[in-house]
Amino acid sequence: MITPDSSLPVAGTVVLLRAADPGFEVLLMRRPDRGSFAGAWVFPGGKVEPADRRDGDEDVEDARRAAIRETFEEVGVVVQELVAFSQWHPPVEAPTRIRTWFFLAAAPSIDPSPSEDEVAELAWVRPAEALARHGAGEWMLYPPTWITLHQLSAFTDAASALSSGGAVQLFQTRVLGSGAAQAFAWEQGRLEAGALPWRFLPG
Repeated sequence: MITPDSSLPVAGTVVLLRAADPGFEVLLMRRPDRGSFAGAWVFPGGKVEPADRRDGDEDVEDARRAAIRETFEEVGVVVQELVAFSQWHPPVEAPTRIRTWFFLAAAPSIDPSPSEDEVAELAWVRPAEALARHGAGEWMLYPPTWITLHQLSAFTDAASALSSGGAVQLFQTRVLGSGAAQAFAWEQGRLEAGALPWRFLPG
């Protein structure tokens, strides 16, 4: 059973969606071969900074502000309307443990402008195509990105994904095995926004 740990630092990530024919695409960026998620394909986002915090606000709102700021800093895109989609808790084995909110947002009609320091490569891609590239060994995706893409692949267009609000999925990543036999697994629950603070419900 997942036990949400409110003591962990918080981050926010934005999944930008744009219409395509057919379906829709999301924006993914490849991290440089250093630092967090080195070489992996991820969505833009980052940790909540002091300037993102407001007294009395829930951490989801701090994460929302961080996600907006980081998306502009990393890919030069300004977003405003964010839909809370999921929250991920890291494995206990992780050297740096951060609780991350994932938000969906409609991409504005401007071309991204990636930060040279934080982005090695950008790609607009359909969720199923990104999963296929991971499966073929061409791209590296960590569990939060992989699961998010898998969930989004069930939608036929960006509008239906963006209107899928309600219960926010809660995930806890776990590491199984060690060394060459190491693998990732996850538990799943849901958070409901019927009242503040958010309520945890077993999945």
